[in-house]
Amino acid sequence: MELVVGVDAGGTASHAVVATADGVVVGRGRAGPGNPLSAGPAAVSSVGAAVRQALQAANPRSVIGGVLGLAGSSACDDAFASALDEAWAAAGLRCPWRVVGDAVTAFAAGTSAPDGAVLIAGTGAVAAEIQDHQIVRVTDGLGWLLGDEGSGHWLGLSALRAAVRAWSSSFAAAVADAVGVTSPDRLIGWAQELHHAEIAALAPLVCDRARAGDPHATAITGEAVDRLIATLGKLGQAGPVVLAGSLLTHATPVRDGLLAVLDARGVSALISRDPAAAAAWLALPERSPAAHAALLRT
Repeated sequence: MELVVGVDAGGTASHAVVATADGVVVGRGRAGPGNPLSAGPAAVSSVGAAVRQALQAANPRSVIGGVLGLAGSSACDDAFASALDEAWAAAGLRCPWRVVGDAVTAFAAGTSAPDGAVLIAGTGAVAAEIQDHQIVRVTDGLGWLLGDEGSGHWLGLSALRAAVRAWSSSFAAAVADAVGVTSPDRLIGWAQELHHAEIAALAPLVCDRARAGDPHATAITGEAVDRLIATLGKLGQAGPVVLAGSLLTHATPVRDGLLAVLDARGVSALISRDPAAAAAWLALPERSPAAHAALLRT
């Protein structure tokens, strides 16, 4: 029985899937962060550990190919690729493998169509036009300082700005409590230290308060929708739009707003589900819609 391996190597965790040609998942694995930009050399160890775990109930010699969807794929230089080769071999694999950008696997995790667009909004934000399962154009994805507009980090930063400008509001009180400060000056000092993970972690607070009708939070999430729509609009693509990233794969005011705008424009929007399973599907010699449906259903 021929098998394939798919890996989703992200900034938070690495996920691996081993599957048959007809879309039956026979193994899953999970390990640490696999983004070489943020995790460095440890990313290779994480990918290898996830793959080995997924292969526990499978024969590595039955694997005919693999696809690695990599956040930070631009950092996949010769040294990193060589280290991945060693990790691949250490898992008992002798088949070819290839790296694709995580936008490719995120798109394939929402549709079996070869062409369209994917909008990703998690800690960061980026949109990509996909043709024949390849990235042909990218907008935003510029990092927190220059872009990532509408992302989780952007929501958190917007929350800090709103709080310090409206300190007497209940919204400011909630933000101050979340970060553990008691005055505007202390909030400014906290923000200047650039606690990036903690800033992005304010996004759920903003979403929760927007759902409760807080005017400051509602304004922030509404602007996030506008900015993400603008990012997507710069692509001018045809085909389905896949929404990915934690802000868009979960029920949030940002996703609700995006879906409403896209629906009003007659745009078909789909939700990205399992990028590792999608990577396994991309590794198949024949990518049938039936296998895609089976893989993304499990």
